[in-house]
Amino acid sequence: MRRLPADLIVMGTHGRGGFERLLLGSVAEKVLRKANCPVLTVPPPPAAKSKLPFKRLLCPVDFSEPSISALRFAVSIAKESDAPVAIVHVFECPPDDELRAERAFDVLEYRRQVEEQATRQLDALLSQDERNWCRPTTTLSYGKPCRQILTIAENQEADLIVMGVHGRNALDLILFGSTTNQIVRRALCPVLTLRR
Repeated sequence: MRRLPADLIVMGTHGRGGFERLLLGSVAEKVLRKANCPVLTVPPPPAAKSKLPFKRLLCPVDFSEPSISALRFAVSIAKESDAPVAIVHVFECPPDDELRAERAFDVLEYRRQVEEQATRQLDALLSQDERNWCRPTTTLSYGKPCRQILTIAENQEADLIVMGVHGRNALDLILFGSTTNQIVRRALCPVLTLRR
């Protein structure tokens, strides 16, 4: 991987399962964590639903450096293929009843404020020129990021998910997995990941 100056690694996912996968991970997951160039993972033919050229791009953004780099990459793909980009931001938020029990404030007002702030931040990530060619739409969602991103990708019939890879240590990945790994394992379309 380091010896060949590749611009992109393309690999299939075939889904090993069970305890072996939990402990050892898969080749694809190791490549995702260590590759210095973007990695395109493609699901097996029975699961894959997208077609070339990619015309519906989805990019999850959590405002981290890797996710912002991924958005820039998604916008460049959108420009080349004349495709819109759906930007997704997921709030990992405690349930409403938990918020009410622990804090004495209006949950709806709190949500309105955090959504407004996130929308402003997302809007600031793209120039007007970029908006013209990638025709972005923004979706704000609540819940577990992996589930929300996969559901939105399926509902919007995304052809490609573009996302950043966070550098997490091996123990963290063994115990908890990662949003990126879960999406690569379960997505019905190819997933392009960038490690920054």
